Amino acid sequence: MIRLATLIDTFATDFLTQYSSRLLPEHLQAMAAIKRCRTESSLKMQVQCTECPHQHLVPHSCGHRYCPNCQNHESQQWLERQLKKQVPAEYFLLTFTVPFEFRALAFAHQRVVFDLMLRCTWATVRTFSQNDRQLQGAPGGIAVLHTNSRRLDFHPHVHLVMPAAAIAVDGKGKRWRTKRPGKGKKGYLFNHEALATVFRAKLLAGIAAAGLTLPGHYPATWVVDCKSVGTGEKALIYLGRYLYRGVIREEDILSCQDGNVCFRYCHAKTGRMEQRTVSGAEFLWLVLQHVLPKGFRRARNFGFLHPNCKRLITLLQVVLQFDPGRALAWVRTRAPMLCTCCGAVMAIVKTRLRSSARWCAGSFLPCACRVWPRVFPLGQRSNIWIRKHCASLYNSGKTSPKSPSLQSALA
Repeated sequence: MIRLATLIDTFATDFLTQYSSRLLPEHLQAMAAIKRCRTESSLKMQVQCTECPHQHLVPHSCGHRYCPNCQNHESQQWLERQLKKQVPAEYFLLTFTVPFEFRALAFAHQRVVFDLMLRCTWATVRTFSQNDRQLQGAPGGIAVLHTNSRRLDFHPHVHLVMPAAAIAVDGKGKRWRTKRPGKGKKGYLFNHEALATVFRAKLLAGIAAAGLTLPGHYPATWVVDCKSVGTGEKALIYLGRYLYRGVIREEDILSCQDGNVCFRYCHAKTGRMEQRTVSGAEFLWLVLQHVLPKGFRRARNFGFLHPNCKRLITLLQVVLQFDPGRALAWVRTRAPMLCTCCGAVMAIVKTRLRSSARWCAGSFLPCACRVWPRVFPLGQRSNIWIRKHCASLYNSGKTSPKSPSLQSALA
């Protein structure tokens, strides 16, 4: 299996040279985190066997949400939280996409456009639910922003998993309403063409209100998909798979030869496995271009599935006599560390122990912060960020901002 960290180490120089004008600080941080994940330069944790005196140091994972080797536990925790909120209704998976002409705008203003996509998606669904003859109330949904296609191209879209149910408020109080499939319309929630029309209008209005310039030409018809997913477990598992662990599995990286990287993916329409071969630098860009701005929440709960509505969900499950526990069988528990001597469970004694090696979190060579801003002609934002913060970038050992070598490098 070819590790992503190995590809970063191999093609870092070519990548930084070719894509310097597009790089943001988040891209550099992701590269550094993935490269040092579970290596000798990482922080360590001390584990002790519960049955024998054996103990040793284990490198910490980087914890970056785009590292393919990390965040598995967080992904399972997110899935468990969503499954505990299940209600007795048919679930639907709605996918809202934007045309190709908007991708450059979305990449240049990620925080604004992505937030608008999530908000407009929910506003559209809420409008349809309130106007629906059977629902006539406030719905609930789980929205997740994806920025990649299966070929790893930049393709922002929003997935929304929601039950065909709503909480209606009338003179008698709050009422639980579910949508019953009509004759010949099994698995039907809303008209997808009408959803696309309303979503288009709301997003265009939001972009204009944010002061951004719309593309000169874009199609009048947008694409929204709406399909039934039964009880919703498989749809949530699909969304959680790419929520924390990056956009590609290392098992799908097939080869690295003659400066090219070959990876496989499942074609969305045919369902067959296909291969794509690109240069090493382009492959790193295909992976890293999907790193979101720091602090951006790509998964959001709306309506009665919001975290503030835990008591309401519990009350619904009790009144409707619905037990979500059966769905938790999909959640995988974390495997314990076992002792290599006796096979007993290892217990964590200490964490975040420093290593003797010194690395800069923005570097791909030891102490590269001293030469990197001068060697690689990075974009203005990235170059300023490196010069301003490389003294405080954290890895296993911190370099004092007042050290003579660092001061001379940043002069």
